[in-house]
Amino acid sequence: MDFGSIILIGGIFFALTAFSRSLRIVPQRSAFIVERLGKYAGTLEAGFHILVPFLDRVAYKHSLKELAIDVPSQTCITKDNISVEVDGILYLQVVDAKKASYGITNYQFASIQLAQTTMRSVIGKMELDRTFEERDSMNGAIVSAVDTASDPWGVKVTRYEVKNIVPPQSIKESMEKQMKAEREKRAVIAESEGEKQAKINRAQGDRQQMIERSEGEKQKRINEAEGQAEEIIKVADATAAGIRTIAESINHQGGADAVNLRIAEQYIQQFGNLAKEGNTLIIPSNLTDIAGVVTAAKSALEHMGGSK
Repeated sequence: MDFGSIILIGGIFFALTAFSRSLRIVPQRSAFIVERLGKYAGTLEAGFHILVPFLDRVAYKHSLKELAIDVPSQTCITKDNISVEVDGILYLQVVDAKKASYGITNYQFASIQLAQTTMRSVIGKMELDRTFEERDSMNGAIVSAVDTASDPWGVKVTRYEVKNIVPPQSIKESMEKQMKAEREKRAVIAESEGEKQAKINRAQGDRQQMIERSEGEKQKRINEAEGQAEEIIKVADATAAGIRTIAESINHQGGADAVNLRIAEQYIQQFGNLAKEGNTLIIPSNLTDIAGVVTAAKSALEHMGGSK
């Protein structure tokens, strides 16, 4: 093989190599920055591209996906002069590949540093107790500060999350004691409230029971009085009806004779019973004057019948 053939083969190999290096395939959600003779020439988006050999080169490659960057732990001083260890996660995304390439040397490092300094500033305005309660406000303050500063870098900060806030061991022990005391206090208060409510319930129950009992006694007396009154009325009505019946019977034929006979029988029977009840017997002065007794009873019955 002569020298000319070697040069030809070398030229062909060099041309193929240069042509293959000019071919570029950009993945999805990526962007390549192309420089021509050291100057920005354009941004290659996802797809197939051909560069000018020896003149163009890919200077920067950026992913357009959202990135989660760990923010290392750092020591912050709270408003009440307590040192705490704080770390977090920063989420950002490249929205302008050209600014991300030429706006700053390393936008990820710069974003982390800015997040840490902002965190120190935010925590320095809060007391220790509030740092555990105000995580959302701290996250919002960091996102706002970093996003504003990173706008010239072509980077969009989407969110920031505080992972851990670790106070010193002595403070943790004090907080645990305080929490234990608060729990015991709430337990004592709850127990006393329960006892108070139980006493109130028992008192109300006793009061209601006494009221119900007195109402029952009252109703019982009312019912008894009404029953006695009704009984008296019925007895009186029955007695009056009996008397009226007797009076009517007297007015009929033979009624007077029957009454005289009945009175005489009752007189003799009661006198006989009187003799049985004791050893001493009082005899009327006129024992044979039964007709007088009958006449007196008859006159009373006629008087009652006449008054009717």
